Order: sequence, then structure tokens, then C-alpha cells
Amino acid sequence: MSTVTQERSPGIAAGSAPRPQYRVTGRRVLRSEWSKLWTLRSSWITLGLGLLALLAFGTIAALRYKSLTSAGGRMDPDFADATSVSLTLFGVRFGQLALGVLGVLFAAGEYSTGMIRSTLAAVPRRLPVLWSKAAVYGLVAVVVGLAGAFGGFLIADAVVSGTPAHLGLSGGEVLRSLFGAGLYLALVGVIGVALGVLLRSVAGGISVLVATLLLVPGLVSLLPSSWRADVAQYLPSNAGESLYSLHPATGMLSAGAGALVLIGWTVLALAGAAYRLLRKDA
Repeated sequence: MSTVTQERSPGIAAGSAPRPQYRVTGRRVLRSEWSKLWTLRSSWITLGLGLLALLAFGTIAALRYKSLTSAGGRMDPDFADATSVSLTLFGVRFGQLALGVLGVLFAAGEYSTGMIRSTLAAVPRRLPVLWSKAAVYGLVAVVVGLAGAFGGFLIADAVVSGTPAHLGLSGGEVLRSLFGAGLYLALVGVIGVALGVLLRSVAGGISVLVATLLLVPGLVSLLPSSWRADVAQYLPSNAGESLYSLHPATGMLSAGAGALVLIGWTVLALAGAAYRLLRKDA
């Protein structure tokens, strides 16, 4: 009598179908990071606050300008050379904080909860996690930034219709400024992601982000005048301002140069985050 021996793979019960083998691909990592972003309540709240800041502050500035113009009195110096673009983008400084802070939360939050260990176990090569986080959040931030810039412009330009600030959307420089604002906000969000991965601390990442965007430009003003202009124009916030300003002021970079400087800061932050992600355990 012969004996028939049936070989089974370890862990597979008799009669059960073998489990499908899943490969880690760039597309699947992107989908994973996309799901993580939208399952966080803080994402919806913070993105909403960022969009609200762009729309609300631009509308308030336009209404203020309209009231000063209608009153016929002495114009506030801050509004003397205002345009519908500059009024619209009055809220960029507030929107950048919301989008930058959410970028830090999106990346550093996983380190706070310990979820990053599961993420890196599923994606052992590590760097695709960073690139996917940056790509997903950068896409979301640019959509929110462009929605706020163009939506705010349509509101503000309608408010100041009939005044010297009215421009219309047909001008090429107007479109460049609005698209520049969206790009600036997206890059600030990506820098926030990079700081979250680099510092692995929500508090630390937010502190460095706020210091870079708000405190350092103020400290640079204390430098000798011979140094001040050369240093200030290369700061991320000032380079970004030249990117979305309708007419860059004296001492500011051109829009193209500002974009290159800001991209350079973003690449530097991502490079630091990539180095630490590869060299240090979670």
C-alpha cells in the first residue's frame, strides 16, 4: 500500500485559498498617506481654518479699503497703493500658519502616537513614506491655497469695483500673483511635513516653523543695514512674498528668483528629513 503525503504551506489551513501577496508600490503608499490625512479630524478643521483665513481677511481688507474710499477722507498709508490682489492676499500670513502647522501634525503626529513603527514596518525602504507624505499634503495645500486665492480675489475685486484698486482677472500679473500664492502655501505645507519628520515632535516642528516664518524676519531687521537687505530677501517668507506680490518692492527678489529660493529651502528641509529617516530608528 502506498502512502500519499500532501504538502501544505505553513500557516495555510487545509481547504483554504492561499492569501494574496501584496507588493509595496509607490501608488499604494500614496493611497495609504491619503487615507491617513483625511481620517484625521484635525485635517478638516485646520484646512478649513486656512481657507477661511484667506477668504475672510481678504474680504475684511477690501471692505476697509472701500469704506475709506467712500468716506472721502485721508487714506490710510497702508492702503494708499492697495490693489484687489494685495487686499486679497492680506490673509496669506495667517493661512500659511494653518497649512504649515497641519503639515507638521501630519508627519510628527505618527511619531507621537507610535504609529510610525507600523508605517515603516510596512514600507521598510522608508523614503517612499516621506515622498508620499510630501506629495499628498503638497497637493492638498496647493488646492486649498488656490481656492482661497482665487475665491478671495473674486470677492475682494467685486467689493472694490469702481475704485482705483479694481483690477480684474484678465491681467497676466494678476494670475501670476494668485498662482504664486497657491504655490507658496503648498511649499510651506511641504516644509512643515519635512520639519515634522526631521524633528519628530509636534511642538518642536511648530516652534521652528513659526520662528522661521515670523520671528527670524523680525530679528534680521536688527542686523546692520549693509547686511540686512542681502540676508532678508533670501528668507523663506520674504522669498515667498516676492513670489505672490503683484509688484515686488525694492530690495525684494523677482518672482522667478523668489520661487527658486523657496524651492531650495523646501529641498533642504526634505533632504534633512530624509537623512534622519534613514539614519535614525523611529
